[in-house]
Amino acid sequence: MAKNDTEFFCKECGEVTSKWAGKCPHCGAWSSLVERPVESKATRRGLGHNSLDTDGLSGVPRKLADIETTAAKRLSSASPEFDRTLGGGFAPGSLVLIGGDPGIGKSTLVLQTLATMASAGVKALYVSGEESAVQVKLRSERLSVSGSDLLLLCETNLDKILEKAKAIQPEVLVIDSIQTVYNADLPGTPGSVSQLRESTLSLMVFAKNSGCITILIGHVTKDGQIAGPRILEHMVDTVAYFEGDRNGQYRILRTIKNRFGATDEIGVFEMTSGGLVSVSNPSKIFLDATNMNSPGSVVSCTIEGSRAMLFETQALVNQTNYAVAQRVAAGIDQKRLTIILALLDKFGGVPIGNSDVFASIAGGLKIADTGTDLAIALAIVCNHLGISLPPHTIVIGELGLSGEIRSVSQTDLRVKEAQRLGFEHIILPASAKISKSAKIDILRFKHLAEAVQFVQDQKN
Repeated sequence: MAKNDTEFFCKECGEVTSKWAGKCPHCGAWSSLVERPVESKATRRGLGHNSLDTDGLSGVPRKLADIETTAAKRLSSASPEFDRTLGGGFAPGSLVLIGGDPGIGKSTLVLQTLATMASAGVKALYVSGEESAVQVKLRSERLSVSGSDLLLLCETNLDKILEKAKAIQPEVLVIDSIQTVYNADLPGTPGSVSQLRESTLSLMVFAKNSGCITILIGHVTKDGQIAGPRILEHMVDTVAYFEGDRNGQYRILRTIKNRFGATDEIGVFEMTSGGLVSVSNPSKIFLDATNMNSPGSVVSCTIEGSRAMLFETQALVNQTNYAVAQRVAAGIDQKRLTIILALLDKFGGVPIGNSDVFASIAGGLKIADTGTDLAIALAIVCNHLGISLPPHTIVIGELGLSGEIRSVSQTDLRVKEAQRLGFEHIILPASAKISKSAKIDILRFKHLAEAVQFVQDQKN
């Protein structure tokens, strides 16, 4: 029997099957199997000689203890916040995927970073598949990096890109964007799942075999995922999302996967007329000193990687004009807000069942840390009662379903950050352990009812 020339792979989990099916037999996803041609032995790609293995033994099994890592020195991006997000800079031969909403600043960040690195003597190649050379030049003039030694190539054909990259041998290669690159030997339009997968695989092999740092810029779909997320995420070394309001001033670069560092680090940038500027002290930019003493405004602290960051939680409680009260959350999980409201009703004695409740994190931050539950709850209580917490007060604590206030991780780090920014009072769980050297007034509560009573006492 003749061999099949095509096979089917799941765009959700990557499983390969010989026949099409409506449901993936591996992960159970429906309508996820996509047809592609079978690679022959002559065209099959793989990782051959790795340029980082200077001893020439890349294909020989060795003891882990005998492997030298002296050649794997990281390359700085010349941006402190970018380096922090990557775990200390670019690792040699790494494949980095940067995604974000259109207009958020992905191309600005990468062009600015590469131009600065090129000015410092790093050989860098910027491949643009969406803009002409004149457009990139105009953008570089706005960013004041037009005099850089950065090499520019406007091309979408993958074979031509790899041909030029192998001839130039850059230390850093950028593809802007991966959705515009296509392999002429494969069916499908640029941006299709098969083209995305095969193009990324070819670039991954090039990066590993040459040691070239390769950065891919990817678009985000309507549901907030990088196009072809499952296919691309497992192939690259680092996945970073560029977050923020495109009409706002600040941007956050957050890693969700990093083989060379922590996955919970973030970098904070300010968008200015001259491009993106690193923000060394993000706590100050997310706090509004003129608003922190108003009812419904409570300051809390979250941990992002190795950084403690203070932010402002705001709440608004208003009598509803609808049959069903509204519950709106911005920057926090909607279900988490519903749980907090239920706890306030049952254990705090705060009757807000017939009121609209709006809760948000100021500055466009997105917080998933449960250690900020108590701050959200007290912000709602303060706005409902029309009172505010004592000046220079910060609130930290997680709420359990029985109303208890639970301790949070890295309390010492949060307390030190609050002290550094001049806060004088801190509300903590009774079980929280902090060092005796903390010079700040500490209020401890075991239960949500105690914290609500403390807020009510401020009115008297």
